[in-house]
Amino acid sequence: MLRTDKPHLTRDHLLWLLRQMVRIRRFEDKCAELYTQEKIRGFLHLYDGEEAIAVGVIPVLEERDRVVATYREHGHALVRGVPMNAVMAEMYGKVEGCSRGRGGSMHLFDRTTNFYGGNAIVGGGLPLSVGLALADHMRGEPHVTACFFGEGAVAEGEFHESLNLAALWRLPVLFVCENNLYAMGTALALSESETDIQRKAACYRISSEAVDGMDVVAVEAAARRAVAAIRGGGGPRFLECRTYRLRAHSMFDAQLYRERKEVEEWRSREPIVRFQGWLKENDIVHEADLASIEAEVAAEIAEAVAFAEAGAWERVEELTRFTYAEKPGEGAAHHAA
Repeated sequence: MLRTDKPHLTRDHLLWLLRQMVRIRRFEDKCAELYTQEKIRGFLHLYDGEEAIAVGVIPVLEERDRVVATYREHGHALVRGVPMNAVMAEMYGKVEGCSRGRGGSMHLFDRTTNFYGGNAIVGGGLPLSVGLALADHMRGEPHVTACFFGEGAVAEGEFHESLNLAALWRLPVLFVCENNLYAMGTALALSESETDIQRKAACYRISSEAVDGMDVVAVEAAARRAVAAIRGGGGPRFLECRTYRLRAHSMFDAQLYRERKEVEEWRSREPIVRFQGWLKENDIVHEADLASIEAEVAAEIAEAVAFAEAGAWERVEELTRFTYAEKPGEGAAHHAA
């Protein structure tokens, strides 16, 4: 994957971007279906409409970098490289899941890909990301921590505390606000006197930029500029990605607070259809390419569902495990028992 400060829009790269967005969308569609069948339980927050942000930002990072996400994080995990089998098994609550089935939809975690959640508390990932970046700064390790959060987190105290400390200590954090205009059922204009969120970051003397979060190429270009600046010792950067969730806040949400006309208006410029249209207009992608992508993604999802269905539940004897830290070697002995 190219990691310069400018996108290289080769055909292969553009098809890769499209495939990742389709992969997220179809995965979420399947999760919604499985939820209605009670295969997936608990809370479920889907990412439909926001795919361009995760796909535009995360591949710009290196493997050594960290990713901190919200509870709407399935797409982030998939793009980061958490295996779909492990994500789906986690949705099912199976032990083969990336969090051993203990976290479910809102608490995906994968140490091997430096994916630090999956945080169910609004704004909870902000101080975590600053802590990770501070540790890297103190150790002299050249990592970047990308922190994703919604515009609802801007009303939380930890938003201001985190940005202040990151700016004060010039920490290597990329703050990515996924502004979908609604914090649960509350419109941004009803909760914030200043709705131009990137200006709030500027108040802390953090270089900030607002970008069309429905345009994957624009997001990638902005992310490359920001990450290059951070790696160059420029301190934290802030991206406000203006987007819209096409589904309700969660599967429990009746969505009575948004006009149907508004939703349909945003749906007409949603990232996948928009990107596909641009690719077709420029003769970069053809129907055969689209069919191939859909078939590959469908096969991967079918395999993930089969994997989760065949998975095991945590043994009763193991349920108290991980409550306390284990001594070296204790975990292996416990598992063998």
